[in-house]
Amino acid sequence: MKIKICGLTSPIEATYLTENNADYAGFVLFCPKSKRNITIDKAKEIASNLNENIKKVAVCVSPSLEEINLIDSLDFDYVQIHGSIEKDLLKKIKTPVIKAFNIRDLNEFNIYKDIDCVKGFVFDAAIPGSGKTFDLSVLSRIPKTNKTVFLAGGLSPENVSEIAGVFKPDVVDVSSGVEYNDRPGKDPLKIKTFCESVINLSKEE
Repeated sequence: MKIKICGLTSPIEATYLTENNADYAGFVLFCPKSKRNITIDKAKEIASNLNENIKKVAVCVSPSLEEINLIDSLDFDYVQIHGSIEKDLLKKIKTPVIKAFNIRDLNEFNIYKDIDCVKGFVFDAAIPGSGKTFDLSVLSRIPKTNKTVFLAGGLSPENVSEIAGVFKPDVVDVSSGVEYNDRPGKDPLKIKTFCESVINLSKEE
């Protein structure tokens, strides 16, 4: 089971991922409503502090062609798309896609499940990044595929072993669950504890 830490906002946070053997780093782009939104230049600065083995994921909502072209021109390993995107635009994307769903748009899963450029799926709570969990039983109706499954939505150092142990995703995806309680930013101790919990769970399986 692999680990994705999403919503990085400073270079020091990249070192936390490297120190704790995370597998994916998420950068929120073109989303001014998000408190984790950063510029492309900031994303490049943060990424320069990551271990080369950590996959870089551009996270966006219903991106435009201009935004997609910008992501394609940079060194991202994946683009994670929330919201909707036209099929014609999806076919133009050069960067491998991770399509995100929440419990309100799971009915759209079949639209994307057989598209070649879509390499994985994120299943999240109704409001991504809110730190809210959701009833995992709703995922039982999702058909199995050979694509990478990311589980997000309310994961934390305290609950990741239990939740991931039941659902068994390929990747656990966390953002707010490893942030400070009293100020913005990622908490290195929470990241360490989260990663240790996932690594220990993987050893038990």
